[in-house]
Amino acid sequence: VKLNSPSTSGTAMQEREEPTIPTVPDQPPPQFELEQPDDYSQYLLHSRSDILAVLRSLIQKGALITVYFDQGKSFLLTSMLALNADNQGLVLDLGSNAEMNERALKAGKLILTTVVDKVKIQFSLSTLEATQYDGRSAFFGRIPDTLLRLQRREYFRLATPIANPIKLATTIRRADNSALQVSLSLLDISGGGVGLMVATDQAQLLERGNTLNECRLTLPDEGLLVTSLCVRNMFDVTTRSGTRYVRVGCEYVGMTSARLAMVQRYITRMERERKARLSGLG
Repeated sequence: VKLNSPSTSGTAMQEREEPTIPTVPDQPPPQFELEQPDDYSQYLLHSRSDILAVLRSLIQKGALITVYFDQGKSFLLTSMLALNADNQGLVLDLGSNAEMNERALKAGKLILTTVVDKVKIQFSLSTLEATQYDGRSAFFGRIPDTLLRLQRREYFRLATPIANPIKLATTIRRADNSALQVSLSLLDISGGGVGLMVATDQAQLLERGNTLNECRLTLPDEGLLVTSLCVRNMFDVTTRSGTRYVRVGCEYVGMTSARLAMVQRYITRMERERKARLSGLG
């Protein structure tokens, strides 16, 4: 089998068992939240052999992949068809919408996400190129340098109560190194970290990479959780009512297994209670 593209003309593809390619529907994809890799840096794969192994599993299982582009405003559904013989490139099936396919070829950055066996896979490509595979049109992209692989318990992000928010107490350092004691509302919590609602003036004192030490929060029915947090990302949010704040995404630092178990028990219990309410049992 031959792959013809500007960058891999005449490269033989690896032999493989043809997966069953699902019919791609013209409807929005599952609402998986795109993860910020900095939030989950401990789950990033950097080894080329590990990345290739994950990509081969997507081919073998015929995984349905959502490709986001235009800053997440556009998407198409596809599946991975093959890797090329030198393991430098991958081939994706076209989406069902010709216009979206053309827009994807012009996109400057694309984020691909899927879930296989309750494991979320996410990686980005700088560009896609048009190619031919097995006598039909397809996409060609370069093997990513990093790939995010998350078990469900790691990537599930629980939105915390709005009416009665969980509060996190910590200390922010001013420019003169004086201490500012703050109480911040949690927006969400996961096995990797937390999202904090921070006032714009307080957020100006923070930068990516800052560490917040001795952060204290009480998880209902679990107890006091004390951990350090590293600031991984920050972005402005404006609510429908016009209120503005900064969402600060933080990663746990030095979290013990016992404390992480507290977080996971809380998330599991809250999700169970939410499902019970939705089914009318709660």
